[in-house]
Amino acid sequence: MNYPTRTYLRRACAAASVLAIALVGTTAIAAGASAATAARPRTVNGGCSNYLPTGTVVAMAASPDGSGYWIVNGAGQVVNCGGALSLPSLGPINLPIVGMASTPDGQGAWLVASDGGIFALGDAGFYGSMGGTHLNQPIVGMASTPDGHGYWLVAADGGIFAFGDAGFFGSTGSIHLNKPVVGLAVDTATGGYWLVASDGGIFSFNAPFLGSMGSVPLNKPVIGMSSTPDGSGYRLVAADGGIFSFGAPFYGSTGSLVLNKPIVGMAADNNGGGYWFVGTDGGIFAFNAPFYGSAVAPPPTPSPPSPPPSSPPPPQGIQASFSCSGSAPEGVEITYSTDTSNYSGGSTVPWSATLAVPASALYVAIDAQLQGPDGSITCSLTVTWPGGSATQSGNAVGNYNIASAEICSDAPFDSGWTACG
Repeated sequence: MNYPTRTYLRRACAAASVLAIALVGTTAIAAGASAATAARPRTVNGGCSNYLPTGTVVAMAASPDGSGYWIVNGAGQVVNCGGALSLPSLGPINLPIVGMASTPDGQGAWLVASDGGIFALGDAGFYGSMGGTHLNQPIVGMASTPDGHGYWLVAADGGIFAFGDAGFFGSTGSIHLNKPVVGLAVDTATGGYWLVASDGGIFSFNAPFLGSMGSVPLNKPVIGMSSTPDGSGYRLVAADGGIFSFGAPFYGSTGSLVLNKPIVGMAADNNGGGYWFVGTDGGIFAFNAPFYGSAVAPPPTPSPPSPPPSSPPPPQGIQASFSCSGSAPEGVEITYSTDTSNYSGGSTVPWSATLAVPASALYVAIDAQLQGPDGSITCSLTVTWPGGSATQSGNAVGNYNIASAEICSDAPFDSGWTACG
């Protein structure tokens, strides 16, 4: 892993609102998120090295020879698929990764963070960054030059920053945009580049304008673009996987499907001429391109089913159960106790309570006094211990009378309880 010292080469322009980037030849895109897999894909060369947490994927890049691809998330964790070289993941970073581009030989790649910081992996050279420079808008993606000796960074306002042998041919950094820029693709024929906005509008710099979706209502916003290997055309991709081709063959899309997660990136297959999408969950969709696997995390292991309800375990130790029923028009004053503790009960009937009785207790009792000349109540007390149970009850009718019950311990003669008396 290469953590270069950030130096600053030449700055082209900074400014407005880009969400993704497509890399051409050795280029890829950064953007939104996806779903499952595409059109009966063909699995080749093993699949992916790992999976990424759902919802964290931000970009992908393809091996220049079409033998595989990389998937990266915002934390800089890189997964290689198919024949793509295994590249190191980043340690803790200050700001999220937003784009990725591969070197021409497929032996390295660059990652770019939203502050313009560059991380060079494998044999990728470090040609400068915007990491320590104030930006009008955050960086949203990058693309590399065909010879791998330079790269462009693009900001959300369409500001372009060129490093190494990447030429600066203009930007939209000083222009008011209807919608933010979300992607970048390189024209390998002229060395120029295209920018795409979220409404599908195209901005051409030293590259031919071949059409756009800028004036057409879209079901979902465009999140990125990629160009053909010879620079003769480009494709735009929307968050639902809808594809818009200009000067490039159309091989299919997911625009009519319901996706698990939105599409966030796209890369061109330089070998077969097709393309891949990736979603925020790491799901890959392949169209006229080999399917090398995806980085979708496996579903969580379900929790084992709860055991069926069973009867409550028998009470441990000594338990006392109290209850009073009947009528008490003027109310009732209930107290229950052991020889060491007294508790205030209810003031109406019916009423009940339970109590854990200390093993050292000598008795348990309940008293309920009517609070007027009328009423009739019955109060019951049951003591349960591991060896048995005992019950006592008392009645009271009118005239402030008291219903009482008391059960005493048989200790030290045995461990039982019996009615006091």
